[in-house]
Amino acid sequence: MYFSPEMALGFLVFFLFLGSSLELETTQAFNVPKKCEEDTNAFLWELKQERPQEYAVRMYDAFGKMGSDVEGGNVNQPGSRQQCQSAHGSTFSGQYCQVFLQQETVHYFVGICLPDSCREEDVEMLVLYGRLQFGQTSLIPPFPSILVNQSTQALMMTHCLSNSVSPDALDVTCLFVCCIMVMIPLAATLFTAIIRWQRNREVSPSLESSPINTSLNLYGTLKSNGSSGSERTSDEKDSTSHTPLCFPRSCVNWCLQVFSLQNTSQGVLSTSSSIPGGGYSCLNGIRVLSLLWIMCGHSTQFSVMYNLDNKKNWEKAVKSSPLYVIAFAGPVFLAVDSFLLLGGLLSARSLLNSINRADGTLSISLVASYLLNRIKRIQPLHLFILCLTTGLTSLVRGGPYWFQIMETMADCKTYWWGNVLLIINLLTSSQPCIPWAWYLSLDFQCYATTPLLLYFYKLNRGVFVAVAGGLMLMTIASGAITTALLQLPVFQPSSVFHLNYGLHYYVKPYTRYGPFLIGILTGIYLTTKKDQVLKKKWQAALGWFCCLSVMAVVVGLAYVLQEEPTSLSLPHALYQGLHRPLWALAVTWIIVACEEGYGGFIKSFLSLGFWLPLSNISFACYLSHPIFIIIYIGLQETPIHYTDLNFMYMFLGHVVLTLAVSYVLTVLIEKPFLLKYSRT
Repeated sequence: MYFSPEMALGFLVFFLFLGSSLELETTQAFNVPKKCEEDTNAFLWELKQERPQEYAVRMYDAFGKMGSDVEGGNVNQPGSRQQCQSAHGSTFSGQYCQVFLQQETVHYFVGICLPDSCREEDVEMLVLYGRLQFGQTSLIPPFPSILVNQSTQALMMTHCLSNSVSPDALDVTCLFVCCIMVMIPLAATLFTAIIRWQRNREVSPSLESSPINTSLNLYGTLKSNGSSGSERTSDEKDSTSHTPLCFPRSCVNWCLQVFSLQNTSQGVLSTSSSIPGGGYSCLNGIRVLSLLWIMCGHSTQFSVMYNLDNKKNWEKAVKSSPLYVIAFAGPVFLAVDSFLLLGGLLSARSLLNSINRADGTLSISLVASYLLNRIKRIQPLHLFILCLTTGLTSLVRGGPYWFQIMETMADCKTYWWGNVLLIINLLTSSQPCIPWAWYLSLDFQCYATTPLLLYFYKLNRGVFVAVAGGLMLMTIASGAITTALLQLPVFQPSSVFHLNYGLHYYVKPYTRYGPFLIGILTGIYLTTKKDQVLKKKWQAALGWFCCLSVMAVVVGLAYVLQEEPTSLSLPHALYQGLHRPLWALAVTWIIVACEEGYGGFIKSFLSLGFWLPLSNISFACYLSHPIFIIIYIGLQETPIHYTDLNFMYMFLGHVVLTLAVSYVLTVLIEKPFLLKYSRT
């Protein structure tokens, strides 16, 4: 779409006025630098020619224009950053700037292209001056009154995007750390491949006792002295999870064992379950389906937040029917509660098994080892993603919407330590570093409570019940009271833009602890039970009816209570306090029913071997998938138009790319830096 004649005339009149005899007086009054003035005049003079040079045509054509469907939300006029910055005159290049405006209740930005000798404050003065001199005919004409009642524009700010990338010291440091973390496993892989190649070249039996063969025995590739890895003593097996004493040769062998891809890639894509102690196979399906639900929600959420051109139409669609449960609506975040439930279940089982191996004693050293293992499990890949994201955002030359991504990541250079200490969800920043990592902080904080609860469980069952009940009441009351006092919504998409919802409710441990606590209770039951709780089919049928009914009510009530309350609302408060624990109880029933033989086709589906390799890389998928989404959105030169088909294709594309890269991250970063030494 091109400028209308009136808009083009206003644009040219404005700049021609700057080039008239009054130009010097005007630019001096507004302190426009001489270089900016001369380059702007040269650009405008070129536009007056019968055949303007290519650079002037490019700059002119790069200006943002008003599109259709303004009422549906298509208010931004991004123009073309790429086209603007590709324009090169004899003494200057095109500089893409965004002018942020408000007209009535409509906030929007317009992309303009000016010489790169003009600073942001110069551009702002030129825009202001044009409106002051020519009223409605200006550099950036307002929306017509037929679309927006108030025709007066208010200039909020001006932002110019650099023509070149300029990483600072922190960006370089982050990228350097990423390179080191990648190079260590690759080097170990190369050395292991060389050693194996040398061994395969040797055919003499006398080499069985050579140093090379011995070193390979230490990480389980050959037999040693006629014995295989399967003939180790129980003491040797127990010691394999610890780092060996690092004498020169054993240190090298340990590094090769731990970091080489020949070892870390084993079993990742296997479809055969290898869960210690057996059971819980249905968890793989629940975990992967919850992950896909979250990825679907993020694919939609980020588009809506950043560059959707028909946001109002999307909001109307997702609020109208529960069939949009898989889109970015309130229920999509119930998948996070499923993850918290699984985390509590597995943490209780893991620690109980460790206590049983330690003769029933919960010692300080055991708790320290439990927490350290959790840190080793999540932090290497978490910090790698943190460094990668921080470094990449400074190198990528995004499109007109990239500034929003940069704003989201800006706090990484201020609050990165919150990610390192796993307390990012407790900070008051409205834009936490890599926002999706809040879950890791919450997850670890919940994990830290498991030893305390199991201590009370071992100490006195009555005390344990009182503590667990008190914690459940606390988390329900916290969610309800916070919702009532702050008048929070319970239904997305409204809460996407509700700052208090994220800061004071969504990421806090005291409002989200309920599902994790239910997971701990479920883990204790499944680990210590001596008999099944389900003995007859009617019990199972009743349980399934209640489970599915609860899920339907939790999802359906979100649509009943979709309006944001304007005063204290008891229904909103009760729903917000209860719906997450209720969802967790419903998922708990699915797990218990499947484990006790009453899962039917649902157990068969959730226990398919197909889910296991996806479950193995699910942690990397969760951490990496938002990177692909935000880079895809940030590189767009035009806004994204919402249709079900467009969003489905976008979601499937993100899934395929995420799965491929997540496998690499799992075997290259996550598994090596667990530092597990085993002789298999």
